Amino acid sequence: MNMLIVAATDFEITSLKIRKQHVLCTGIGMVNTAVSLTKELVSNKYDLVINMGVAGAFSEDLVNGCVVEVIEDNFSEIGFENDLEFMQFTDFDIQTRFYSSPRTNLKQVRAITVNTVHGNNDTISEIVKREKADIETMEGASVFKVCEEFNIPCLQIRSISNRIEKRNTDQWDLDLAIRNLNFEVEKIINNL
Repeated sequence: MNMLIVAATDFEITSLKIRKQHVLCTGIGMVNTAVSLTKELVSNKYDLVINMGVAGAFSEDLVNGCVVEVIEDNFSEIGFENDLEFMQFTDFDIQTRFYSSPRTNLKQVRAITVNTVHGNNDTISEIVKREKADIETMEGASVFKVCEEFNIPCLQIRSISNRIEKRNTDQWDLDLAIRNLNFEVEKIINNL
């Protein structure tokens, strides 16, 4: 099977087994990811794309180091404000939400993809109420969108590095998240 591993940054990939695959580090954010992945898929054919990376958790059930499979993702900021209410476009043919069939035994979650990670209690409460997401990332929905356009199956695996709260990096555990992420993605590769 010809697979592509996609991560925002090189430091999220520590496994030598994963590094032996085709790996694309796109840079942080949805625009960098969409551009880099599109260029790669125009040039090369793959049977599967695995998007791996760290994420912040809204859900109290997800602790640092927990590895999850994203089965729903959404560009949560595409829409408009109607005074105090946020509205998603319904008048245009704009797809902002993506779904993936579960492919692993990992906990399945709903995600949002954002340009600015949340760190304000008011906006956190607002987005949780509106989206009911478990996690947020800065790239996931972009990978789903590009893969859908190229008709390539995609799997998104994320590991929790922090709780989404008022920014408090003392409570983050990137090392644990990255270690667990690489362990689980290695297992997925071994089972393909």
